Amino acid sequence: MSNLILSNARVLDTRGGTISDATDILIEDGRVSAIGGDMPANGVDVLDVGRRVVMPGLCDMHVHVTAATADLSGMRHWSPAYVTAHAANILEGMLMRGFTTVRDGGGADWGLAKAVDEGLIAGPRIFFCGHALSQTGGHGDMRSSGDDGIGYGWHTPGLGWVCDGVTALRKACREEVRRGAHHIKLMVSGGVASPTDRIDSTQFSEEEIRAAVEEAEAANLYVMVHAYTARAINRALRCGAKTVEHGNLADEESIDLLLENDAFLVPTLSIYQALADEGIEAGLPAELYNKIFDVLDAGKRSLDMAYRGGVKMAYGTDLLGQMHRRQLDEFAIRGAIIPALEVLRAATCNAADLLGKTGQLGEIVAGAAADVLVMDGDPLDDLSVMTQPESNLRVIIKDGAIHKNTL
Repeated sequence: MSNLILSNARVLDTRGGTISDATDILIEDGRVSAIGGDMPANGVDVLDVGRRVVMPGLCDMHVHVTAATADLSGMRHWSPAYVTAHAANILEGMLMRGFTTVRDGGGADWGLAKAVDEGLIAGPRIFFCGHALSQTGGHGDMRSSGDDGIGYGWHTPGLGWVCDGVTALRKACREEVRRGAHHIKLMVSGGVASPTDRIDSTQFSEEEIRAAVEEAEAANLYVMVHAYTARAINRALRCGAKTVEHGNLADEESIDLLLENDAFLVPTLSIYQALADEGIEAGLPAELYNKIFDVLDAGKRSLDMAYRGGVKMAYGTDLLGQMHRRQLDEFAIRGAIIPALEVLRAATCNAADLLGKTGQLGEIVAGAAADVLVMDGDPLDDLSVMTQPESNLRVIIKDGAIHKNTL
């Protein structure tokens, strides 16, 4: 890996909300070594970015990198090798949109993350939970009403693992920790893509949720929860969950509990619009399609309420199948509701804070991973530049390695 100077760079500080005057960035051994000051004259490549805006690589905190179709039930019967081949394409697409870090909410495992880390697959670094944990008949149980077979194993492609009761849940958490999970994922409410539950249901008992939180904390991890309704969100937060995914039907108590527990909300608005537009074409079973409209508009109201309440939020998309290409739509959807800077923070420094990687990811600061994007246009002034990577995203650098350069 060559050391590199990015010269004439106007650095976007998403935490501070400012763009610097033109300066130089020194990248050594895959990390940002210095910004400004004296630069080495020899033994380093120089890339003049022509006073363009240089910003941190993007972070998507809710993805499913193995979800090659919206028919998650059907994926249970795919070959793991076939799933991996699809995941490689999905991951490369994410990187080419400027995402250098993702947090997987069910499906990715240690092998896929290791393949990316070793350069066998081009893609963003992956923080994974392994299987999302679900009760029987919950959002991670993809069996139809007439399918009474177990059909689940730790090797089964798909997002979820079914477990019931405190003892089984503790064992499932420990299995995921053993496999290297960075977090534990619980399904605590109904969802759109699951065939036998309702959006407004609560899932897992409070005793079960607390057991999962205890297991996560014992391993110095945390619990992320899939939750739509205020009832599901609030009981999970009272039990110690640290990130709430979706949260479309949150109420004022949810906002108070998020603040009280120093927890994050990860809205995923782009998936609902994508499913409404093309869900059937992407493989979503027709009988699940109408569930989308229970949460579509509510998610926008929840985003606005959380922003006004001062809740910490991170960027998430939750896209499936052919809809992964819409990963940057979240910028436009959120940008119509909250300020551009808050959307940019959600996809950079806020995400790093969520991951416990403050100062290491999501910022261009000395000591951070050299995840760098060079942009045409100023996203603070016009957030739409983020949604057109083919024309506006000129350079993509991850861990100091250049993956795209059209300067």
